[in-house]
Amino acid sequence: MTEITEAVARLVREDPRYKTEAYYFVFESLGYAQRVLEMGAGKPSRGRPPEEAERHLSGQQLCEAIRLYALDQYGYMAKCVLNSWGVRNTGDFGEIVFNLIRIEQMRKTPQDKREDFDDNFSFDEAFVESYRISLPD
Repeated sequence: MTEITEAVARLVREDPRYKTEAYYFVFESLGYAQRVLEMGAGKPSRGRPPEEAERHLSGQQLCEAIRLYALDQYGYMAKCVLNSWGVRNTGDFGEIVFNLIRIEQMRKTPQDKREDFDDNFSFDEAFVESYRISLPD
């Protein structure tokens, strides 16, 4: 088992509100935000080459990236999948992120707050009501 796998497994045992998949989905969403959506301002870090610059996202930005990634991966089933992992609103993303920060698997800036994740969007509106199926021409 890798260090991160062990840390997340321990975290899920300590705080069983969210399934392991929810934690990995947040990690994947962060990567999606940085690579695909090109979110986050690259800032050189001490001791790291410029190509390894940290690309920080705010809580609001990460929520938006998670929304887009969930739609990309699960389409109309996104809300159902997230709910099955214990995630029912954007505040749950904040709980997951701050759990990961607590176990040193994610970092935050002094300006970041858990509340940055609250009420960013409604799951019903984002994943159900506004979902449109596009058919090829």
